[in-house]
Amino acid sequence: MLPQERQKQILAHLNETGNVRTIEIAAVLNVTDETIRKDFEVLEKRGHLIRVHGGAVRLEKIREEISLTERQLTNREEKTAIARVAAKRIQPNETIFLDASSTALTLTEFLPDYPLTILTNALNVFTALEGRPNLDLICTGGLYDVRSRSFIGLIAEQSLRRFNIHRMFFSGSGLHLTRGVSETNNRQAVFKERVVACAEDVVFLTDHTKLGQKASFFFAQISDLTCVITDTKADKTILSDLARSGVEIIEA
Repeated sequence: MLPQERQKQILAHLNETGNVRTIEIAAVLNVTDETIRKDFEVLEKRGHLIRVHGGAVRLEKIREEISLTERQLTNREEKTAIARVAAKRIQPNETIFLDASSTALTLTEFLPDYPLTILTNALNVFTALEGRPNLDLICTGGLYDVRSRSFIGLIAEQSLRRFNIHRMFFSGSGLHLTRGVSETNNRQAVFKERVVACAEDVVFLTDHTKLGQKASFFFAQISDLTCVITDTKADKTILSDLARSGVEIIEA
């Protein structure tokens, strides 16, 4: 079977189910797992899918509100590189905000051993950092959102008024050059808009798949961003346009 025909069948399966596992589709097409991985790589470069651990998902599925567990498996290598670079931006005794994104959760693995105040609305972030002796952990509280494992709503928003946030590390569903940063969940969008207003250094953490994309609810303009940290697969034209808008660009 020619690669083009095989890839066409992979896309047909994706369009029907939304996701595909490497082992299963390899068995169906009677090829090796490595062959399927190469097909996934080609199709990802063409913008048809996103590779995840053990398989791939349809690109449109990434733009929907998917669970934190699913997001953690998506582009794990890129997110680790982004988080490692982001951690180097942090200075001792700062107040840092980490949102409920999978990339911010990855950042907890690389936080420097400084005295820091960590403010978060993410239960997973709080759990990952509890017991660290140099950290003062503060959770916003609020209405608990099971899917994102985070707190949102009025109580969470009102708690932000007490803080001067030195650095905000966050992600979203998309970053568009003219419309800005967006989310699939309107309550998450409203909450993040409030955090942006309280932060001195607004650092957007994103893998290459979210650049140029738009979700349903916009919460920050390009002018609100201090820095965008992304991976080396990012579209260079988009990065150049962001840089011309005054945003610091770092490729991890």
